[in-house]
Amino acid sequence: MSKSLALGRGFRVFPLRRETGDKPGVVTAWVLSVLLLLIWQGAAMFMPPYLLPSPVEVFPLIVELFSTRSFYYHSAMSLWHVAASITVAFAVSLVIAVLAHFQPVIRKAVYERLNLFLSSFSTIGWTFLAIMWFGLNEFTVIFAVAVTLTPFALSNLRTSLEELDSEAVEMAASFGRSRLRNLQLVILPLMVPYIFATLRICLGVAWKVVLTAELFGGASGLGYLVSRARANFEIPTLFAIFVVIVCFVYLTDKYVLDVIHRRLRKNYAALG
Repeated sequence: MSKSLALGRGFRVFPLRRETGDKPGVVTAWVLSVLLLLIWQGAAMFMPPYLLPSPVEVFPLIVELFSTRSFYYHSAMSLWHVAASITVAFAVSLVIAVLAHFQPVIRKAVYERLNLFLSSFSTIGWTFLAIMWFGLNEFTVIFAVAVTLTPFALSNLRTSLEELDSEAVEMAASFGRSRLRNLQLVILPLMVPYIFATLRICLGVAWKVVLTAELFGGASGLGYLVSRARANFEIPTLFAIFVVIVCFVYLTDKYVLDVIHRRLRKNYAALG
């Protein structure tokens, strides 16, 4: 029997699909991982180590990385850069999106001018500008990543505002004249599924761009370790750092974000 849940009093009742097991997906992931390792090992046999080191060379260095205190420090700094940039980008985008939604006069300027401009400028470009403006420091990295994430967050939040239940918003407006109170008690709760999806997208993009920003404009973080390994021509160390980053992002998505996703699905059918 299909279950159904309501989004609070007076809201529409949505069907909730039964969770299905993901054992086939886990098996497929393991098979693909083993196949990838075999391809990597086979390619490394025909290429010099300074171009493609083998997994046998890389994995001991991963263990060595976790035994050094500096690796934990730089990992923590990268996490800080990601968290701070996502927070800044999301907060700025939310304010701009809400203002554009309730003030149509600025909507065109926001989505057809500002958002297009931010989308067309690359992370490297923002990083070089930030280096000239602020120098080599933590703020440079956070600024470059936050500006890169802003158009992603702004586009998703715009969609969430446009797809709100108009009947629920209209009903809330009829019961109270305060737009700020309606935003706090009605609109933002209705936006929770879209907010979560936006944060999940920003997290994936942030790890891609934060390494670039740290590589060129940072004095700490995993991108800084990549830059140092590249300068010293330590290619196996370079690959070891990449493997750690990929595994960390995958585990975070699988065992943190997926758990939150499943919990939100119990209350919000928009998450599918």
